[in-house]
Amino acid sequence: MSYLLHIDATSFDAESISRRVAGSFLDSWKGEVVHRDLAAVPIPHLTAAGISARLTDPARYTPQEAEAAALQDELVEEFLGAAAYLFTVPLYNYGMPSSFKAWLDQVVIFGRTYSMPDGPPPAAGRPALVVSSRGGSYGPGAPHEGRDHLIPNLRESMERELGLGLEFVTVELSLAPTVPALAQFLGLHEASLAQAHAQARKHGADFALRQDGAAA
Repeated sequence: MSYLLHIDATSFDAESISRRVAGSFLDSWKGEVVHRDLAAVPIPHLTAAGISARLTDPARYTPQEAEAAALQDELVEEFLGAAAYLFTVPLYNYGMPSSFKAWLDQVVIFGRTYSMPDGPPPAAGRPALVVSSRGGSYGPGAPHEGRDHLIPNLRESMERELGLGLEFVTVELSLAPTVPALAQFLGLHEASLAQAHAQARKHGADFALRQDGAAA
C-alpha cells in the first residue's frame, strides 16, 4: 500500500484550473500515482443490480449483479489499496460533478468501507486532499455564502463515513478571466489561484513525508 489514488472529476482537460492546481500537488508527491480520469472514462451510476449485489450471495448473482459487483470490487480494492488520496472535484451547480458522485456511490459500501462491525473504517486516518475550483466566491460575506454544498457533503461521506483525513484547497472566482461581469474580481481570483498552488505543493510535500515515515 504505497500509491496515491488520484480521482479526477473535472470535465475540462489541460485548461482546467482544478487539474493545474492538482498538478502542483503531484509535483511534490514523487511517488506512484494511480489516476482515474472520470471525464475520459466515466464510472457507471449505481444501479438496482449494484445495490442488490451487496445483499445477495454471490452464488446467486444474476448476470447484471455479477457485472455490477465486479465493478464495485475493482473500485473498492483500488480505493483501499491507496496510502493517500487526491480528489480533483470542481463545484458544479453548488455541488459535486455527477461523475464524482457516481464513483463515490460505487465505493461507499456499508460494512465494507464504512460502519465496520469490529472497528474503524479500513481507510480511517489516511490523508486526502480535495482540490476544488469554483466560478464565484463562497466565503464569509460573499453573495453565495452558504451555497457551497460540495464541501459539507464530502465531509459527511468521505470524512465521517470513510474516515479520511480530508484537507481542502479551493480556487475562487475562476470565471473572472472569461466572464465580463466578473472581470472586476480578476485580482482576487489570481491571488486565490496563487495561494491554491502554494497550498497544493505544501500538501504534496507533507503527504510524501508521511508516506516516507510510514515506510521507514
